[in-house]
Amino acid sequence: MNDPDALAQRKMQFLFALRSRGVTDQAVLTAMEEVDRGLFVRGLFAERAYEDTPLPIACGQTISQPSVVGLMTQALEVTPRDKVLEVGTGSGYQAAILSHLARRVYTVDRHKRLVQEARGVFDQLGIVNITSLISDGSFGLPDQAPFDKIIVTAAAEDPPGPLLAQLKIGGIMVVPVGQSDAVQSLIRVRKTENGLDYDELRSVRFVPLLEGVAREND
Repeated sequence: MNDPDALAQRKMQFLFALRSRGVTDQAVLTAMEEVDRGLFVRGLFAERAYEDTPLPIACGQTISQPSVVGLMTQALEVTPRDKVLEVGTGSGYQAAILSHLARRVYTVDRHKRLVQEARGVFDQLGIVNITSLISDGSFGLPDQAPFDKIIVTAAAEDPPGPLLAQLKIGGIMVVPVGQSDAVQSLIRVRKTENGLDYDELRSVRFVPLLEGVAREND
């Protein structure tokens, strides 16, 4: 896509699609305008980077559709002082958007290849406030806890206890919850001094949250 006018038109349509699907936070929209999704999609699917659809990436994973990325980011209510944990780096697209909104982003994935490829894009974009690690995300990052915000980009049966324990009082976690691929709900959890408050945001479909670090050929 070398034609500047065509690219500008595509971006305008991209942002219109986000707004029409409920992404209204201006800071989130600005971040999504600045982060080129095309850099995170390789091969045959690169031409479809501006469509509001999930696309396959390496290791049998997917890059989420932009409107879901936007809605999850919006639900997190990220501020410039926040330290954010992302569980499930995937392509790195979500972390790159968060890097425009938060002070520091920690992102973990069980697939070494995904983390390495995401780091390459972060370097290409000159992003310096993301720390990406190969790790079992279901246990979070106890050494860096507590976090102001936590986002999980894989579906768990329930909001994971180890992650809730690493969330600050006043913090927010956004996580897809469901016991099957077909029926999942996006949940926002607010941690208060009196306990946990849950909001159900919308239906979604994510790959399952798996324990352990993947073998090289997984």
